[in-house]
Amino acid sequence: MSETVIEVKDLNKVFKDFWGRPKAKAVNDLSFSVQKGQVYGLLGPNGSGKSTTIKMLLGLLFPSSGSIRVFGEKPTHLDMKKRIGYLPEETILYRYLNPEEILDFYGALFKIPKAERKKRADQLIEMVGLDKARKRPVGEFSKGMARRIGLAQALINDPDLIILDEPTSGLDPVGCREVKDLIRVLAARGKTIILTSHLLADVEDVVDAVAVMYGGYMRSEGKLGDLLELKQKHTLTLEDVDASTLAKIKAFIAQETKEKAEFTHPVRSLEEVFLDVITSAKSDAIETSGAEYSGKVADYLSEGQDSQVNQAALQQLMQEDVVQVKPETIAPMNSEKLDDLVQELPEEKSVSTPVSNEDPKAETTVENAEEVNDKLKNLLGK
Repeated sequence: MSETVIEVKDLNKVFKDFWGRPKAKAVNDLSFSVQKGQVYGLLGPNGSGKSTTIKMLLGLLFPSSGSIRVFGEKPTHLDMKKRIGYLPEETILYRYLNPEEILDFYGALFKIPKAERKKRADQLIEMVGLDKARKRPVGEFSKGMARRIGLAQALINDPDLIILDEPTSGLDPVGCREVKDLIRVLAARGKTIILTSHLLADVEDVVDAVAVMYGGYMRSEGKLGDLLELKQKHTLTLEDVDASTLAKIKAFIAQETKEKAEFTHPVRSLEEVFLDVITSAKSDAIETSGAEYSGKVADYLSEGQDSQVNQAALQQLMQEDVVQVKPETIAPMNSEKLDDLVQELPEEKSVSTPVSNEDPKAETTVENAEEVNDKLKNLLGK
């Protein structure tokens, strides 16, 4: 049975004015739980109560009513706080200290031995791509570079619970990708992560479950896959095949469903293209005095993680050369028929359930028609 790291029940927070009169109700009857090793996304528009909830989890604000337990303790429990790493929405650092001094200072607060502090600081600085700026005062840093050292500071104590409030704010696409890769590695090691962000694409890449807040209320919560799946539709992806075979498949779909099928190629994300360019520049030994793309995770953060976690795989760009069949209005097939159909396709195949998307052209779907059966054998000349 999974360990519950955070449990929130019937949480309310009312801010009052000088005279004690209610001024704003920031959180309303909020209840949720987060399990060990889970990446939990706390989402919502500005003023929805996300940051207030996080501050109550950290013991920086006190609830008006309701209960919070973190590792089974109240948020004010001092020893429990040693197990938490926190990156606030705004990175505020001692501007005259350099990254080494910043990390040494925060490591000393956790009473980490000096030699261990030095080792962790070196690994973290390299991980966040600031190796060439380790002696520069952080007051000279750009917002993105300050954000990187803020992330390193949040990890100096190797926390079991990591709370990241807008972690990719101010970061370039390289930094965003590194943060996402880091989150995956930490979760694979059993770390629990609470994440808030307005960049929903970044959230979608890493979270296991999400909660969407509005007006202080929990409006939707669940596992990411359950919330995004369109269970009555299917996506069909196959390796590149010749034009005549594609024409047969297209004719087959039209015959069986009385609908016209559309064929398209999948595309990489702009993030992937951007990182490909940066990786190429780095391989050409082009130097920068700013933040670098390290592609690494601090060794002490990776120790003891599941051997199946492959950091190289996490950083590899998806470059698939496949063709997608895109029938935009074809009826849902039952699983058995879909499996039978796929077994007959040439080369490597994959079938997945698509997720909802505002752009109807972003998905290859199967909807609204009649059955598709084992005529595919004849179609492929078998």
